[in-house]
Amino acid sequence: MTLYYDPVARLGRDREVFRGRWEDRLWLNVPGPFYGGETDTCRTGRLSAPHHVLYGGTYLTEYVYRQPRTRAETTRLVEAADCDPCLGYGCDGDSRWTPGAVREWWRDRGRITQYLSTEDWEAVDWPQQGLAGAVRDYESYLAGPLAADLRIYLFWLEEGRSPTAGERLPDL
Repeated sequence: MTLYYDPVARLGRDREVFRGRWEDRLWLNVPGPFYGGETDTCRTGRLSAPHHVLYGGTYLTEYVYRQPRTRAETTRLVEAADCDPCLGYGCDGDSRWTPGAVREWWRDRGRITQYLSTEDWEAVDWPQQGLAGAVRDYESYLAGPLAADLRIYLFWLEEGRSPTAGERLPDL
């Protein structure tokens, strides 16, 4: 059993909707292959991928707070990227993230926790989107299983393959 699901390997022609630039990536994105950069603020991302996309930053642009782990989740994230009129999502994170950059992002995660806790998400919450609940989900993910997911992702970056059960994972 492999621990890392490689969503980019399954994109095929869907890759065309990912035209975002790494330089435009919002700092709130979780390390992984997908990220939101200069996206529109039409609030369409969560309609397609509610367990993966949030809105944040100065203009409440879309970003990826949880990387997909299945084909169905990847399909939903592709749909979110396709609905963005600016085509600001990227899928080249695997060639951009380095183990050092992932560890630095993890060390600085307090900045994200602070940002998430200081905004009044109930006031910005669009009822059909459950934004406030998704922010709480991201906070829980940061405090819990994200560390294990990032260690698996570090293995992927360092070894170029998924770890198998029982293999030693890199430290964060």
